[in-house]
Amino acid sequence: MAGHSQFKNIMFRKGAQDKKRASQFAKLTREIIVAAKAGLPDPNMNAALRSAIATARAANMPKDNIERAIKKATGSGDADNYEAVRYEGYGPGGVAVIVEALTDNRNRTASEVRSAFSKHGGSLGETNSVSFMFERVGQIVYPAEVAGAEAMFEAAAEAGASDVQSSADGHEVICAPDDFSEVRDALVEKYGDPREARLTWKPLNTTPVTEDQASTLFKLLDALDDSDDVQQVAANFDIADEVIERLTA
Repeated sequence: MAGHSQFKNIMFRKGAQDKKRASQFAKLTREIIVAAKAGLPDPNMNAALRSAIATARAANMPKDNIERAIKKATGSGDADNYEAVRYEGYGPGGVAVIVEALTDNRNRTASEVRSAFSKHGGSLGETNSVSFMFERVGQIVYPAEVAGAEAMFEAAAEAGASDVQSSADGHEVICAPDDFSEVRDALVEKYGDPREARLTWKPLNTTPVTEDQASTLFKLLDALDDSDDVQQVAANFDIADEVIERLTA
């Protein structure tokens, strides 16, 4: 289960996104609504809802907000009807980018995503134009202080995880999509709610980019993050730590 983590730079992007609380809560609300409408409103009987609630709690989303989202989804039909859509394309330096969204207006979302790519040195491609460069996985992230690296490794391996990467920033547990619910629930029982738990896209390889390309790429990712419809973005860029430090200083 050892190996070099390819999520380092993606985790950096998520850290920046966490600062946008209002937008983040709106995105999390959509996830909860969609999960609750797709199954039972009881998180104990709905793995997708349980995962969405865990992620919302990790983002310090108020309990009242979570409960309102579930009630809205299970009310008298007045909840918005969101559908999942995926966009794929290339960013500066040939970086492959996957954008996942939940939207009640496909035309609006497609226009926003296309505009972000075109304004920041990228190009939107067809469905499956870059997804072959990624692997669909379950990802569960815990703060470093919840356990030592060895303890997390043993707990994750026993639960059925395929990979664990531990650093000063935290523990990143990777598993097959079919094992996601079981691995997450086992770790929640042992360590409580994770910082994040979701299905995501793991790059099979990374694309190095220069500092100039990285600067433009971050503008593209910020523009995508700013869309309320966009839930998450995965990209296969590889940027040196010193470049990240300069760009974020």
